[in-house]
Amino acid sequence: MFYFLSLLTGIIIAVMIAVNGGLTGQYGIYTATVIIHLAGLPPTIALLLIKRDKVFSALFSNARIPWFFYLGGAVGLTTTVFNNLSFGRISVSALLALGLLGQAVTGLVVDQYGLLGMKKHPFSARKIIGLVLIIVGIVYMINSIEILAVVLSFLAGTSIVVSRTLNAGLSSMTNLRIATFCNYMVGLVFAVFVLLILGRGEIAAFHFAPNFSIWWIYFGGMLGVCVVLISNVTVIKISAFYLTLLVFIGKIFAGILIDIVLAGYLSSRNLIGGVLVAFGLCVNLFLDNKNSSSK
Repeated sequence: MFYFLSLLTGIIIAVMIAVNGGLTGQYGIYTATVIIHLAGLPPTIALLLIKRDKVFSALFSNARIPWFFYLGGAVGLTTTVFNNLSFGRISVSALLALGLLGQAVTGLVVDQYGLLGMKKHPFSARKIIGLVLIIVGIVYMINSIEILAVVLSFLAGTSIVVSRTLNAGLSSMTNLRIATFCNYMVGLVFAVFVLLILGRGEIAAFHFAPNFSIWWIYFGGMLGVCVVLISNVTVIKISAFYLTLLVFIGKIFAGILIDIVLAGYLSSRNLIGGVLVAFGLCVNLFLDNKNSSSK
């Protein structure tokens, strides 16, 4: 079930990217980021009210919660900033692949050492074949290189793993709803800060005139809530490395389908790279299951 939820997360992310892209085209990158966080708060607050969660006492009266667990929303925001700074410098395929590489490497480190309170999942030599296939798939999707953009794209992938791990840690010490609310509130504060620093041109030109013919662009925040809620469940159940790959597979194939439906375009590079990553993941999962059944 948790593997399916991870794939579902990737599918939702692919749809969310398309939705948020429409919002960005309407208002600009940094303004859209603020709107996305604002749009995600109402459903989160509604869940808290329905369940009558005592948010502030849960967040601030528990001295056992490490301070950095509150920063998942802020770290997640850096993903958007890094991707936005990389966009246009390298191809979308390269950005996607390098982000996956950053997630995979970070996930392996988190698994190996059990960082940020996560369970250890040590890497074993028998998984090298699957890992090689995964790396080949990632490299195949990279068709352009610029050093700064490469570094930023890699860091964007790293920040995804760190953000969801911090959110999951906070969720385990409070609950899913409170951790999601904290993620959006902290993310909103930092999104406003980034807007004031990097988006001053957008502020000067801002004119909020909702276009209801494209009403769907305002639902990215709600989709993001779904992603955070599901991720908070799956992060603590499967390894960070496998979670990264499953989310990627769901995202890449859903993205390919969206491209076909909306633009009539099929990226053979992404398709082949995605198949190699999926095959490498299946090899490692097979080896894991075989090893478990032999014990």
